[in-house]
Amino acid sequence: MWKSALILTGAVLMGACDDDEFLMIPVDGPAPPIAVDAGYYNQAVTVYWDLASDWNDESFRIFAKRAGDTSFFVIAEVTSCSGGTCEYTDTNITELVSYDYFVSAVDPDNGLETDSDETVRVDVPSFTPPPVPTDLEVVALDATNYMRWTDDARSTSDFSGYRIYLLSDQGATQRLLGESDSPGFLDALAENGVTSTYAVSSVDIYGHESENSFDDSGTPRPDFTGELVYSFMDDPALSGFRFSESDELDPIVSGGAVDRHFRLETDLSGWWLVPGPSAAVFPTGVFTTQLKCGVAADALCEDWTVAPTTGYSSVDIPVEPEFTYMWRVVDGGAVIHYGAVRVTLLGTDQTGAELMIFDWAYQLQGGNPQLVVQ
Repeated sequence: MWKSALILTGAVLMGACDDDEFLMIPVDGPAPPIAVDAGYYNQAVTVYWDLASDWNDESFRIFAKRAGDTSFFVIAEVTSCSGGTCEYTDTNITELVSYDYFVSAVDPDNGLETDSDETVRVDVPSFTPPPVPTDLEVVALDATNYMRWTDDARSTSDFSGYRIYLLSDQGATQRLLGESDSPGFLDALAENGVTSTYAVSSVDIYGHESENSFDDSGTPRPDFTGELVYSFMDDPALSGFRFSESDELDPIVSGGAVDRHFRLETDLSGWWLVPGPSAAVFPTGVFTTQLKCGVAADALCEDWTVAPTTGYSSVDIPVEPEFTYMWRVVDGGAVIHYGAVRVTLLGTDQTGAELMIFDWAYQLQGGNPQLVVQ
C-alpha cells in the first residue's frame, strides 16, 4: 500500500530563462518501514517494524482501522527508535474485534510519506482471564515452603500457567516470586523461623491475569520432618532416601545409590516406593493422621509406631498420602533396623517435576520394632 503527499504533483517546478519554460525535478519519498508486524498481549496491540538500510532519521506514522472499515486513521507518530527496531503499543482496542495496521515513514523536510508494503491484521481475543486459583495450601519444610492449589484454571482453552506472589504489609505489597506450569511451587528462598505469606494467580496465553487467590502462610523449621524426594524420572539425584542415624547426615541420596533404602518412581498408574538393595517394605500401608501421636495429641489421632517383624517384601509398593509404610533395613554389620515413612502429600513443583513430602521415624537399636521419631 502506498500513500503519498506531493509537492506540486510530485515534482519541484523551477523557472527557466524563458518564463514559459519550467524544469521538473522529481522528489523521492523516504525509505519505507520494513518487516512490519503486530501482536496482541494483555489488552494491547504492539506494532513492530525495522528501519530500512537507507533510513535518514525520518519519523513514522501508525495507521489503523477496524477490519471491515474502509478508511485508515492516524493513531500515533513515532519519532525515535532503538537498535534498528521501532514499536508502538495501541491500547485503544476492544475485545473480540480485529484491527488492521500499517506504518508510514514521513520526511520532515518535504512532508512526503512512504507506506510500508505490509498491512497486518490482529485478532483481539476476549479480555476475560482464567479462574482464580483456590484452596492454596502452604506446607512448611526445612528452609523451604511448598505450595499447592487446585488446578481448575487449566480447564480453560487458553490457560498458560500460574504466578506466585510473596506478600508483605498485610498484603498491601506483593512481589512476583516465580511462575509455575503446574499447581505447585517450592520457595527454596524461605528461611527457617521466618513466616512468609503467598498468593497465586492464573494467566492465559494472552497475558490476562486473574485476581489473586486467598493467601496462606508458612514458617519453615529446622527438623527432619517434611522430607522431600523427587521422582526418579524427573530428578534422579534427589529421588533416593536412606534412613539416617545422625542429624548431620543428609538422608536424601541419589536414586541410583547402592546404599539407598528406597527411591520414588512414578508412572501412569501411580506413585511407587522402590526398595533398595538392603531394604524391604511391608506390603500394605496403614492410614494415619500423624507419624506419632504425642501426649497432647487429639483423641482421634491415629499412628503406627510398632513395626511388624515379618512379612516384608522387596517388591515396589504403591503409595498414597496420609498412609504410613513400614521398612526393614539391614546395616553394614548385618543388623536389622526398622523405619517408618508417613506420606504427607504427593504433588509437583513449578517445573512439573513430581515429588513426595513425608515424615519418617527410625529405630537406632537393632532388632527393636518400637520406632522413635528422628
